Amino acid sequence: MTDPVPDRPVTPPPAGRPARTVVRRPRHAVAERPFIVIWEATRACPLACLHCRAEAQTARHPQELDGADARRVMDQVAAFGRPSPLFVITGGDPFQRADLPDLVRYGTSLGLRVAVSPSGTPTLSRANLTAVRDAGAVALSLSLDGSTAERHDTFRGVPGVYDWTLDGWRAARALGLKVQINTTVSRYSLEDLADIAALVRREGAMLWSGFVLVPTGRGERMDQLTPDEVEDVLHFLYDCGTALATKTTEGHHFRRVALQRTILDARGERPVLGPLYGRLRERAEALGLFEGERRAVRRAPMDVSSGRGFVFISHTGEVHPSGFLPLSAGSVRERPLVEIYRESPLFVSLRDPGLLRGKCGACEFKTVCGGSRSRAYGFTRDVLEADPYCAYEPGTFPHRAELRALTESTMR
Repeated sequence: MTDPVPDRPVTPPPAGRPARTVVRRPRHAVAERPFIVIWEATRACPLACLHCRAEAQTARHPQELDGADARRVMDQVAAFGRPSPLFVITGGDPFQRADLPDLVRYGTSLGLRVAVSPSGTPTLSRANLTAVRDAGAVALSLSLDGSTAERHDTFRGVPGVYDWTLDGWRAARALGLKVQINTTVSRYSLEDLADIAALVRREGAMLWSGFVLVPTGRGERMDQLTPDEVEDVLHFLYDCGTALATKTTEGHHFRRVALQRTILDARGERPVLGPLYGRLRERAEALGLFEGERRAVRRAPMDVSSGRGFVFISHTGEVHPSGFLPLSAGSVRERPLVEIYRESPLFVSLRDPGLLRGKCGACEFKTVCGGSRSRAYGFTRDVLEADPYCAYEPGTFPHRAELRALTESTMR
């Protein structure tokens, strides 16, 4: 999800350029409180998605946090103080819980900004969306992994999901909910990304997020991407920022790309990219994605990563740096969330870029990128190793003075 309130600019561009934010940072120290807390309300879900990190089941888990447990979790989130983290209720499918509106209402009463991330099923109805809207939910995120019903439903494993998703999307917008659309960047979706972008722009969304696949859960069985393919996708997503607001999930090197492209654009230079980028760009132009009204300023990526501004609470109360990083730092049933986030060795280590190994440890972008710790663990079982999906070779970006000005400003 995204932050519904503005953030302070932290990266002034080189001298002579108009001021704009290149990379945003939370207003508060991420060592003290997270920017976003994701709670997996249940793993129950009727879908059978090819990539599902939760390996969702049709029935709810007997040790799932109940309503009283969930309210205690929200009390612990509120204990971080103001500004409160964004609290996202996800799944599985959170609409499998009949108490979802009550939980949204309770979180809102504590001063939390509450968002919901449901599945595209018949429960994604106008009545259910109205209930969570009336309870205080401020935003909704939905998944779209194909530009057509055939492509999306094949990925999600159940016919009808595409139509349910679009109907729910339109209903949510009509009800005044902010909508984020998430797309899994995988071998399956690569050549369809331009068509998906055009669909997102046509239907309207607060934000389009490209989730760069992490090999965990069912995602371990999917064909993996090459670093060059990921690089092409990140640059394409950057281009799309003039047509619609874009971000990435587990694609932290998108922040590197934003810094590089800001400098290259100012110099009138273009990066050297691969054939996938060319095909995506050509298809997007054929679809008219870059025609008509254009965004004056791209949405700057947020400098938040696993354990560093981000925390995930599982359906049984285990606390993880990310939902895609299956390492527990403790349980909210045994230890306060504030204490786990601030003091656990796992979280503390993830907030220290000096501990990174391999290319990530040697990279001049490590303080604003750091790579996907989830993907590093998924491939190497070492949470501090290099992100295997990054094509950049440390030290090869030529415009060092401009880069130094941007990266040093980002750390202030």
